Amino acid sequence: MQRDDGWADDTWLVAGGRPHAAGEPLNEPIVAASNFEHGDADEEPGRIYSRGDGTAGWASLEAVVGGLEGAECISFASGMAAIAAVFAGVPSGGHVVIPADCYQATEGVAAAGEADGRWTITRVDTDDTDGWLAAVGAADLIWVESPSNPLMLVADLHRIAAESRGPGTVLAVDNTFATALNQRPLDLGADVSVQSATKFIGGHSDLLAGVVTTRRPELADALRRQRLLHGATPGALETFLATRGVRTMALRLERGQASARTIAERLADHPAVTRVRYPGLPDDPGHALAAAQMSGFGSVLSFELADAEAARAACRRIRLIRHATSLGGVESTMEQRAALDGQEDVPPGLIRLSVGIESVDDLWLDLDQAISQPH
Repeated sequence: MQRDDGWADDTWLVAGGRPHAAGEPLNEPIVAASNFEHGDADEEPGRIYSRGDGTAGWASLEAVVGGLEGAECISFASGMAAIAAVFAGVPSGGHVVIPADCYQATEGVAAAGEADGRWTITRVDTDDTDGWLAAVGAADLIWVESPSNPLMLVADLHRIAAESRGPGTVLAVDNTFATALNQRPLDLGADVSVQSATKFIGGHSDLLAGVVTTRRPELADALRRQRLLHGATPGALETFLATRGVRTMALRLERGQASARTIAERLADHPAVTRVRYPGLPDDPGHALAAAQMSGFGSVLSFELADAEAARAACRRIRLIRHATSLGGVESTMEQRAALDGQEDVPPGLIRLSVGIESVDDLWLDLDQAISQPH
């Protein structure tokens, strides 16, 4: 089913990727199959083996997510599988540009490739536009994350994408925090947009999956080949859950980012908080740029307490908010990021908060009591 250009995004999320034939279920059902019956020799072969040919469940998820951006979508077993597939396209001896404050697992993939002699790396601060423009010309892969995790820095995607780059260079944007509802990297000039479907697409903290969207057919084919050869295929249950989750993504995101704005404003006035990082605040350094290239500011924010012990104590005291990693679920979660491996450069008192769909006042009462007590 192709997207009707007259439909709004939230309508498409509900209507896209569904079977449309008499007697068919409204939702693509779970088909637990690895292989399929061969037809006669003179018939079209159809699906043969799910690792290469996919399933109807994959097709449904990819139709919804791809249709949202007017692009081809390739689904993967996890967000990291999607990221690794993009990095796998870098030619031997190539050059990669990544953010200095990159998501730690992406940094791990980049560093491992450098250690193996696969590529060299330049690291640029997310908000250092001049640094990105200077690095683009020599790059084979430009990997941008905006807003960044967990410092919430904003990259000037328009200017980076407009800078002249080689014909084989790929500009990829990790769009997980923003989602395709709030930010369209492909419209801004990127070649590839990546999202962890574990997060806002799934929305219920019950699956692992990743998606890549692109409007370049040769890149889509290369990514499918990477998925085939490396076995990074999504499971039948996971694609079903991700498709079910994406139906309500617009509603969940609208609620979450409205609450995130309220909480960020209250945190900014709280005596225990030394800094709030959220581009939705007018005095945030990335606010003007985010407002220019995003239609919403998302439901993830970071804030800083006096020190590591204050952050640890706050995470122990919460009762409604969950002390857990990940983000984008219906439940609010928070964690001290510096406590994680690979996040040693993060301010020790920084807490990343993913705001869910609970009552904002209940969330604030819980957060306030957690950060107000002496540790």
